[in-house]
Amino acid sequence: MTSSSNKRLEVQTEDQTPHKWCVSLGEEAFKRFFSQINPTVHKVFGDGSLFSPLLFGKFFDPSDAFPLWEFESDVLLSHLRSSSQNTVDWCQTDEGYILKAEIPGTGKNNIQVHVDKGKVVEISGQWRQQRDSKAHDWRCGHWWEYGYVRRLEMPEDADWKNIEAYIHNDIYLEIRIPKGQQGCDLPQGKDVA
Repeated sequence: MTSSSNKRLEVQTEDQTPHKWCVSLGEEAFKRFFSQINPTVHKVFGDGSLFSPLLFGKFFDPSDAFPLWEFESDVLLSHLRSSSQNTVDWCQTDEGYILKAEIPGTGKNNIQVHVDKGKVVEISGQWRQQRDSKAHDWRCGHWWEYGYVRRLEMPEDADWKNIEAYIHNDIYLEIRIPKGQQGCDLPQGKDVA
């Protein structure tokens, strides 16, 4: 019998890094970077990874928010499912939205889940430490040289304040986004007298 470990992650809602992801990952820069003979780079950004810019069949910078929930996973990932390279899945239920993904094996798991202004869920982590500890935050420059990210637009009916994230056996991420109660939420930013 194998033992499994489940760990609930803290979902952050306060942004402490104002200029993160300000450097876009372009297709040519990614091709140069990915051409390295580095097994970790290929594991983190390779076919089927949640963090691959080519996950959806064509190049898309993972630091840009993607409207994932507008697509069926079977359709969007059909090119990967036929080759058994898929490590990502998502679905919608009556209660909410579920994303499951294998996290790149880079040693101790340091994955972070952040909700940006209630509109974007951001999944990130570091695969390599910066050499200069006094350098700016790794997410503010050529972030792909040190870490990975996937930013996903939240569905309009998402209850982002109650999002939950779990790591299973240090390699499988599960994010659960409940649906909000329609008609019960007050609009954000409005004062109620």
